[in-house]
Amino acid sequence: MDFDLPEETLALQRVCREFAAKEIEPHAADWSEREYFPSEIFPRFAALGIMGMLIDEKYGGADAGYVSYVAVMEAIGGADQSIAAAWNAHSTIASLPLAAFGTEEQKQRWLVPLATGTNLGAFGLTEPTAGSDAASVRTSAVRDGNGWRINGTKMFITNAGTPISLGVTILATTGTSSDGRKRYGTFFIPDGTPGYSKGRPLRKLGWHAMDTRELVFTDCWIPDDHLIGEEGNGLRQFLEVLDAGRISVAALGLSLAQTALDLALRHANDREQFGSKLSRFQAIGHKLADMATEVEAARALVYRAAWLGDQGRPFAKEAAMAKLYTSEVANRAASASVQIHGGYGYVRESAISRFYADAKVLEIGEGTSEIQRNVIARHLTR
Repeated sequence: MDFDLPEETLALQRVCREFAAKEIEPHAADWSEREYFPSEIFPRFAALGIMGMLIDEKYGGADAGYVSYVAVMEAIGGADQSIAAAWNAHSTIASLPLAAFGTEEQKQRWLVPLATGTNLGAFGLTEPTAGSDAASVRTSAVRDGNGWRINGTKMFITNAGTPISLGVTILATTGTSSDGRKRYGTFFIPDGTPGYSKGRPLRKLGWHAMDTRELVFTDCWIPDDHLIGEEGNGLRQFLEVLDAGRISVAALGLSLAQTALDLALRHANDREQFGSKLSRFQAIGHKLADMATEVEAARALVYRAAWLGDQGRPFAKEAAMAKLYTSEVANRAASASVQIHGGYGYVRESAISRFYADAKVLEIGEGTSEIQRNVIARHLTR
């Protein structure tokens, strides 16, 4: 067994850490406070070659694999979770449906600008009445001439309303099969399509610098060549790419947990009470020890799932385990870090307060903790 990352992966991670420390971390608090989405960062990500890490090189990607992707996520997420989460949504669920199921023409038209970082991508599944129950989406796509007419509403959608957004890939119902089951299709809706409108940016508990909106489709007509993959297989296609998204969110949680530990260690080594450094008190030392142990366990789970994906082996169960565990570890680590910071951790000027607010959504997005447990249980009891 070899737990060392490849040298090229380590080199890329170092470059991304340096970039994040210089170009993201100094501005993250201001972006969060102003709820400003820094779209100017993403073309600079493109210069690093990380906007299409999971996409084939012939479409402008890097085809670097999941392990390298996780390593880069640790670097980006440790500086700011909003930027890392937007990059995650773009890199996985927004791009992978086109990569896995798109035609050559669709890949050239839409995947290339996403993979090269010219534009940002978005994916629309969640609706006001559908989230964990993906099959209950109500947005409909009805045949209309040589195209489809889309009607419905999507909610909590990332990256759809930025200055560099290309469009949104959505899941919609396409009718009913002969046995009475719903049929689903995956469709790409470019920005500027008549009938496609966007709500105002939603104000959230965390992820303040990330663009999140409601999307509305009112008699939105698109031609046949905007259907991605086979009509009727949209839900299956979405669930297939979701496993990769879970690895990515698990890596996001890992980056937050590690940052919470780092901030707690720094404060505990700097702060003095009763004539001693906080880190010398057993109560604080035990908190730090528990945090460090859980972070290492989370890291092992995340990289194991990523390695399985790179080997072409099944990883759905492991991705769900990694996402479940790291999201909950991130919340525990953030809470413990705030406790160690004391009053300094509770004021909004502190870095840990921002990460603490960002942590909760990790147990919700890309499948709640309850859904992850369902997924794991199904694999165990097959």
